[in-house]
Amino acid sequence: MPGPAFAVTVARSYRSQFVGLKIALGHAIVEVPLMLLIYFGFGRFFEREPVQIVLYLVGGAILILMGINMFRKRGSVVERDRELHHRSVIAGVATSLLNPLFFLWWAAVGSMLIMKSLTFGLIGFALLIIVHLLCDFGWLAFVSVLVYRTKSLWGGKVQAGLITACSLLLIGFGGWFLSSGLRLLA
Repeated sequence: MPGPAFAVTVARSYRSQFVGLKIALGHAIVEVPLMLLIYFGFGRFFEREPVQIVLYLVGGAILILMGINMFRKRGSVVERDRELHHRSVIAGVATSLLNPLFFLWWAAVGSMLIMKSLTFGLIGFALLIIVHLLCDFGWLAFVSVLVYRTKSLWGGKVQAGLITACSLLLIGFGGWFLSSGLRLLA
């Protein structure tokens, strides 16, 4: 599903085909503990309206700032590979932590998946985690390799346009999250 992690993966993958794996690793660093928290009964915490308001407002504002920063750097997209990989894991963590829909999805749909997996015991829960992570890693790796391997087909203007589109996507998600939080406040 297009979201902040997808946008960052697309924007960074022209430099390395492994960026998707790094972003997925950052995403997993947030997602696995969240799945465990839900397993231990903390899923209802994210259903509380004050928690949702904070997630929407803080996450929205930071995603807008990330999008603005990406937009500003669209012309100077060359980074050193080591910095790119380190920052890509952090980007995976950040785009997960700052995406309120990520938490709300896990509180609603994800918690039901976890409960269904428990009909098969702990093995079912472990398999849910493994299969879900394989899907995340597989998708972001696919996107990353696809962008990296086809980069020769795009010129500098297309790359700048792609990064502009991804930055606008982040700003759009941030704006949507902010407006959702403000509606909850009203």
